[in-house]
Amino acid sequence: MSSPLLTRPGAVPAGGPDEGVAAHYGDPVAEQRALERGIGVTDLSHLGVAAVTGPDRLTWLHSLASQQLADLAPLVPTEMLLLDPQGHVQHAAAVLDDGTTTWLVTERDGVGPLVAFLDSMRFMLRVEVREADELAVLGTHGDGPGLRLPDGEEPLRWLDPWPRVADSSTAYGPTTGHPGEQRSAAWWLVPRDRLEAVVDAATAAGARLAGVWAWEALRVAAWRPRLAREVDERTLPHELDWLRTAVHLTKGCYRGQETVAKLFNLGKPPRRLVALHIDGSDHLIPEVGAAVMAGEREVGRLTSVARHHDLGPIGLAVVKRSLDPTLELVVDGVAAAQETIVSPDGVGTGRPDPIDRAGLRRRP
Repeated sequence: MSSPLLTRPGAVPAGGPDEGVAAHYGDPVAEQRALERGIGVTDLSHLGVAAVTGPDRLTWLHSLASQQLADLAPLVPTEMLLLDPQGHVQHAAAVLDDGTTTWLVTERDGVGPLVAFLDSMRFMLRVEVREADELAVLGTHGDGPGLRLPDGEEPLRWLDPWPRVADSSTAYGPTTGHPGEQRSAAWWLVPRDRLEAVVDAATAAGARLAGVWAWEALRVAAWRPRLAREVDERTLPHELDWLRTAVHLTKGCYRGQETVAKLFNLGKPPRRLVALHIDGSDHLIPEVGAAVMAGEREVGRLTSVARHHDLGPIGLAVVKRSLDPTLELVVDGVAAAQETIVSPDGVGTGRPDPIDRAGLRRRP
């Protein structure tokens, strides 16, 4: 489904997981700066929204997801992962409950499978799950612009918790000086048939449309993982430092919990997310999916890439955890310098101290 905002002057369609909205409206750099200044509005109406209703909705989602949801207060934003039995990421969603409905926002291609999975797990509980096609998503940064519906009411707003380390969680990356601390992103849920009216009111008040290239550049600079980019069939949340906002380490059982807990308490993730500063001297940047090379050895894959207005070409890549963080890398023939996100030691904050077995004796 293509957005009606693709008819706006200068709109250039995006591709890949962002197909259906604008990559930019003629000036990606100015659009990034508008977002950072809090006057940009990004059309994210290609994202999928699911609605969960019924009196059992929160306790039911709590039993399935990685996040503490049983006592989630109205309008408190959080996010959740749904894992397979081996702890690999299958679904990821922003979560916002309004007191009667729990809204889940995920990737366009992920909302159908998410709803199908949840529907298969309802059993006899008092819950209903559906795709909420009537809602679209808009994105802003900072304190504004404050979006309003034609009747003056404020739409539902999900504030991205990234990169704050939630209670009963852990960080595999930095706990201070994280670049994501400079990013304050929000998703607004607006009726799809009022999408243009909401944007028109915002632009009339001084806002500027910003394409998904600008949105993605700020996401990549904040080291924020995305389901459609950083996740493959082997992804463990530890590898992306995703436990900090999406996983509650002391809640009750859920599918994949054993792997999450065992890896946190005893193990190390096999891979890790790194930031790449890519050589832009030839004005070429590699494609997502390109192999990351250390000499003649392939050590990972490029998962996201963007042109940042200040940092230049940047990317995210998932590489082998044991990779020397000082090595210069090459991606599709272009040099790239690493910046550590997930520590190569593979240990999260708050990990229990190992048991001292020095004084233990074997049974004769």
